[in-house]
Amino acid sequence: MPDAAWRRVHGSASFARMTDVVALAAELLAIQSPTAGEGPAVDFVSRWLVRRGWNVTVQEVSPGRGNVWASRAGGGVTLSTHLDTVPPYYPPRLEGSRLYGRGACDAKGIAAAMLVAADRLAQAGEERVDLLFVVGEEKGSDGARAANSLPATSRFLVNGEPTESRLATGAKGSLRVIVRTRGREAHSAYAHLGRSAIEPLLALLPTLRDLPLPSDPVLGDTTYNIGVIRGGTEANIVPAHAEAEVMFRLVGDVEPLKAQLQTWADGHAELEWGSHIPAQRFHTIDGFEVAPVAYTSDIPLLSRWGTPLLFGAGSIQVAHTPDEYVHVDELRASVDAYERIVRALLADR
Repeated sequence: MPDAAWRRVHGSASFARMTDVVALAAELLAIQSPTAGEGPAVDFVSRWLVRRGWNVTVQEVSPGRGNVWASRAGGGVTLSTHLDTVPPYYPPRLEGSRLYGRGACDAKGIAAAMLVAADRLAQAGEERVDLLFVVGEEKGSDGARAANSLPATSRFLVNGEPTESRLATGAKGSLRVIVRTRGREAHSAYAHLGRSAIEPLLALLPTLRDLPLPSDPVLGDTTYNIGVIRGGTEANIVPAHAEAEVMFRLVGDVEPLKAQLQTWADGHAELEWGSHIPAQRFHTIDGFEVAPVAYTSDIPLLSRWGTPLLFGAGSIQVAHTPDEYVHVDELRASVDAYERIVRALLADR
């Protein structure tokens, strides 16, 4: 069981008494848990909960890794986030008011805050709160897909992603598209005998910025990113194939955008539709600052877990970077915020 991070933050302490959220977050950050390698983090969280009297179920998603579902009385509110991180691993370090490390805000700091908040509520006699920690969110969300088959009884799902400690009013969806062009191979010394697939692709992609993409008064504008371009085989061969992978961030129904893109590509390229996550609107609570977010989460895949909310400490703008961090004061405040959210939802009948 890794304990170096705990000692760096607060000195030695027993595992069972590890309830300080910053120290608990540091301990989680010391565990490497990239997608498909979450086993050690799953074990750590499960043991922490069992030692504090929670009923814990580990739902195997694939060998050596699974979702952690902890409950007492059930039937109320579920706090949920993910235990996997993107690679590469960066160990935890505490510098001034910031806790750094892979997963500091996305989402191990959030997981620690949920653990401490739920345990405080239980110790105060409020046992209608569950915890759900899933695997695989950063790549394919196989954990959330599996968790949606569990016999959930909660009325509300509070999902954790870095929202800068604001309740999200909604989240943009996503659509992946492969734009593919075709040509004819020829020797590059006699390029006129062939037809390049790369040149028309390079001419077409910049015209995306000229499209009047859909907008929404709450979620803002549809945006896109040309993330990958592939084409050709050798510098001395006229390329017969080229393609680009584009991700759109959706603010509404996907079908009008698909129709728009079909017209845009007609006669120039073929389109292959990839994964699609719809745009979401979330429940909010009076007394909290609110704002929309542009990223997606596991919420659309956890439909059986109740009316969704989205809240978490930290900023998505530093997630997935070498200097990912969360402010210590914000992390501590998020524990109180989760308690307030749970109590408000339980009173909402």
